[in-house]
Amino acid sequence: MSTLTVTTIQTHLHWGDKASNLASFEEKINNIKEKTEIVILPEMFSTGFQMNPETCAEKMDGPTVAWMKKVAASKNIILTGSIIIEEEGKYFNRLIWMLPNGQLGFYDKRHLFAFAGEHEGYTAGNKRLIASVKGWKINLLVCYDLRFPVWSRQSPHHENESGLEFDLMIYVANWPERRNHAWKSLLIARAIENQSYVVGVNRIGEDGTGLYHSGDSMIVDPLGHVLYHQENIEDVFTYTLQKEKLTEVREKFPFWKDADDFYIQS
Repeated sequence: MSTLTVTTIQTHLHWGDKASNLASFEEKINNIKEKTEIVILPEMFSTGFQMNPETCAEKMDGPTVAWMKKVAASKNIILTGSIIIEEEGKYFNRLIWMLPNGQLGFYDKRHLFAFAGEHEGYTAGNKRLIASVKGWKINLLVCYDLRFPVWSRQSPHHENESGLEFDLMIYVANWPERRNHAWKSLLIARAIENQSYVVGVNRIGEDGTGLYHSGDSMIVDPLGHVLYHQENIEDVFTYTLQKEKLTEVREKFPFWKDADDFYIQS
């Protein structure tokens, strides 16, 4: 059965300082000793969670996407995380899925965090991105999406040979410490209800608004067991997911067959 090795990078972010953030991430990625296939960075990893996108946004042919392309190629990895992108006068909190050959996919955050005013500066996406790696289907999501289970749910309308639409969910985030109970609880809930692995990668430290982030990055198995959890410190962690474990859970407990039929309207 196939495996998939992922590396999570939980770190402090330099507020609005792209050069410092990219240099810090490049050093951490270059220091990864284990063989890995996917390296996951937090939400808005080059800037921190900015509510004035016009000051930090760049185009898809800008320096951060170019940096991702360079690093993915040099390390022969898939590199993912979200950044601020401007297109035709609109701003997006966009997750980039950069392959080592320079090809990329992207997902625009669907649920904008109105509590912080994200909906005032950014445009919401309306399409999910489910990537494919070595036979694994990966559902890519951003932070606040975690609170909305329908958007994250396995769909009954699919043709995946495993019987389910995806095998792994990745959430990249800037989730504050004061609501970390919800973060940890919902990552586990999404794993259980979707019978899927879940990886959540969050930042640590205080941002430019004085908000503290405890990290609490996690890897959760399809039964909801926490395989990895780290809080309050910088940590680069590599873990190999097992498709055999996933298949075993789904065959032994085929709860997904009893799921409600639904359709998401964009």
